[in-house]
Amino acid sequence: MSALPGWGTIPLRIGQVDDQWWRAVADVSVEAAGRMAGTGEPGDGAERAAGGECRCGRCPHGARAGHQQAVAAFVALREDFAAGRGVPAGLARSAGAARQWVSDELTLSAREVAQRRAAGKAAWLAAVRWRTLLVVWGAVVALLLGHALTALGTGWTVARTAGLLAAVVLALGLTAAAWRHGAHGGALAPLIGEDGRLSTSRTVAAGWAAAVLYAVLTVAVQQAAAAPGERRRLLQGLALERSGALLLALAVGCGVAVLAHGLVASRVRSGRLQKVPAERPRAADLLADDAGRGSLLDVQYVLVHAVVLGCALVRLAGRPEQLPELPWGLVVLLVLSGAMYLAGKAMTGGRPVILSVVRSRELGDLAAPVRTGDDIEIRGAGFVPPGAGTPDRLARTVVRIGDVHVPVPLVPVAGGFANPTDGVLTVPVPVDVEPGRVEVRVVTAAGVETDGYPIDVLD
Repeated sequence: MSALPGWGTIPLRIGQVDDQWWRAVADVSVEAAGRMAGTGEPGDGAERAAGGECRCGRCPHGARAGHQQAVAAFVALREDFAAGRGVPAGLARSAGAARQWVSDELTLSAREVAQRRAAGKAAWLAAVRWRTLLVVWGAVVALLLGHALTALGTGWTVARTAGLLAAVVLALGLTAAAWRHGAHGGALAPLIGEDGRLSTSRTVAAGWAAAVLYAVLTVAVQQAAAAPGERRRLLQGLALERSGALLLALAVGCGVAVLAHGLVASRVRSGRLQKVPAERPRAADLLADDAGRGSLLDVQYVLVHAVVLGCALVRLAGRPEQLPELPWGLVVLLVLSGAMYLAGKAMTGGRPVILSVVRSRELGDLAAPVRTGDDIEIRGAGFVPPGAGTPDRLARTVVRIGDVHVPVPLVPVAGGFANPTDGVLTVPVPVDVEPGRVEVRVVTAAGVETDGYPIDVLD
């Protein structure tokens, strides 16, 4: 066993790389990982595992199996390196070379995992189109069954027919949208943000738009089937004094979605917010932040709008001949919830910052200034953006020391990485750095660069 200087947590043993590693990694076909989702059926030359499952990388199951295989290979490689196994004997004599070789091997394996993940995302988005259509038409069938059961005692009415026709019209519109955006998530495509996550504000706005359209279509169908005298009474149900609160609720939902999009986009462009694309959309995105942790602002926004929207639908079910009349107090509640949500969008996140840079010192080492070839420890905050904890994104962190760009080495430990972390980065000072005063900057996986921090480097 030999410990790398400056990286005492990583014992490395002299030995050859286990052949099993390369057989596992070689199984991960880069060519198959780069293919886009196809028809969902494996071809004649599809790769199959011993159990017969497809690994073609084109269908959802094959992409998922290939990604799981690549992840398993990467985890095994990382754990071996963390335990000090797998470093060639020729590199073990140089701690710096061994450290860089380990980081490069992990980076290559992480890229293959990322390619498999991209193929899995494309396959998932293509497959979810049919799932969204099943949900949409399942809701129409559930509405039909509900109307049929409630009509047993009172009989079938024009209002029930109008509600069912309105639901069918909306379902047809969503079906057309799903078909048009089949490769982007089907009916979910308008709800997915630029970062690949389900947008909370867009989903809430879409919910209000669908509910208001359903109510308007229900009243319109009843007007078309009513006598002239009855039609005038139905027109009064669309009067502004009755529907004003509902329309304002719709305006609040859509307005918050537009403002949130513009606010986030402007902060990302100015570097005041770090955004990393998600692996794929998840339902948890509606209630969580970019790191996957529950967000109070998102939870309260979704719950408040869900409760008020449910109240509007209950009122519509009670009086389907007019638009639901909401209490103005509920509209004020929506405004307050939206203001809190937007305030959170304006305040959360921020630029990465360097607080200090020190020479990394081993136990027993003498105090000394920073020289070329030494390791430096960069302390600060925001070096790993939310959602950038995957190995391929950690490997994209770069430190600029003067004019030299230094990739941050991946330092494996059991279960994860000791470097880089959100608050501390450790990198070597290359010999190409000119002695004297230089600036240290960190470029994160989101592409955001910190302000310069001056240090003195001796020859």
